[in-house]
Amino acid sequence: MVALSVPAVVVDPGHQWTGALLEAAVAGPAPDPAAESANQAARRRLELAPFPGRRQEAWRFTDPTPLLAVPPQLRPSGSEAADLPAPAPGVVRIRLDGRGDALAGVALPAGIEPLGAGELQALLAHDPLAASAEGGPDAPGEGARGDSWIALLTAASAGAVLGLRVRGAVVSPLELVSDTAATSGVLPLRVLLVLEAGAQLELLQVHRAAAASLTTVLVEARLGAGSVLRHGLVGQGAAASVLLAAVAVRQELGSHYAFSSAVAGWGLSRLEPRVFQASGAATTRLRALQCIDGQQLADQHSEVRFGGPDGSLDQLHKVIAAGAGRSVFDGAVRVPRLAQRTQAVQMSRSLLLSDRARIDTKPQLEIVADDVKCAHGATVTRLQQEELFYLRSRGINAASAGRLLLRGFCAEVLADLPAAAAIWQPLAMAWGDEATER
Repeated sequence: MVALSVPAVVVDPGHQWTGALLEAAVAGPAPDPAAESANQAARRRLELAPFPGRRQEAWRFTDPTPLLAVPPQLRPSGSEAADLPAPAPGVVRIRLDGRGDALAGVALPAGIEPLGAGELQALLAHDPLAASAEGGPDAPGEGARGDSWIALLTAASAGAVLGLRVRGAVVSPLELVSDTAATSGVLPLRVLLVLEAGAQLELLQVHRAAAASLTTVLVEARLGAGSVLRHGLVGQGAAASVLLAAVAVRQELGSHYAFSSAVAGWGLSRLEPRVFQASGAATTRLRALQCIDGQQLADQHSEVRFGGPDGSLDQLHKVIAAGAGRSVFDGAVRVPRLAQRTQAVQMSRSLLLSDRARIDTKPQLEIVADDVKCAHGATVTRLQQEELFYLRSRGINAASAGRLLLRGFCAEVLADLPAAAAIWQPLAMAWGDEATER
């Protein structure tokens, strides 16, 4: 008798991790009724989606292995950090724990109100990235990016959604804060903003972590005609923590969206801002700063799509890379035939402080329109010896001279953060007193 060998079934660790997290989400507290159907739809799509890996073009330079070290379980409720600095004067703080009512005990400023359950459910019925992925007649075949795994993961596991409507010019800035402290597990956060025509809002996200945890965030914003959203994100993590954040923005005629971010300390961080100028004549300003050291990896994949004429984009992405850290930037700007007279500038500037650090940068333009002014570029440099010499010739020692140059490099981005970010000391977070060439 010949013994037949049965091939062993190979279990993909990524799918196993995702499946365990979805089981934990289903077994956990019942989600917000308004979000339940959206959660179920996202779970079905996530089950069919491949786990991120280097065989996928969007993750080709990004190793998701740190994700697998995070326990695939939701963080226990009530384990948030208590030692947060007091908010700046006039700022309204909302603590996010991914569950329950984030607005309990919060007095919203004039001009902001929660979305009704029915309206929220209707808005969530759309694709998580519908705000940025929709296009006009030229959209099919234009190379728009597919589903965001981060958005699907967040939508599938979030137990609550913070939905807000903004009317008029809101004087008090909003501050959304999450802090996993020393508790491990997954913290999914989902926010939906609707800015009516002419509305104005300043919004700051703050995410902190100090353990083997995953903070996964999806922020969707719909900007009405002539509205203004100034949006900042500050993320301070630890070597074992992971930050995955997706931002989906839809801009109507004449609206302005400004997004600035500063992240440092995370073992793995990935930001995916996607902006769709639906009607033209809108302006977008993107600023980002990544600071990496040790074995950290920071990734940003952005996409800006123009759906009408006379739109503009000003994008700047900066990196400081030390140790054996690695940075990835992939920025796509898409200008279809409808988007005549578009003006877009995209720049990537990276600073290497170590021979072991690595930078992968790919700013890119896809232009079909023939009446545009678009430019892009990338630079990777070290601290300039001439500048260091100049400072040292003025009596400043080498270490202090290096710190001054790095602070100046960071300041161009940090100056765009909302004023409410000052209490979180983003400059010290980004590169404190260790800003010397190594």
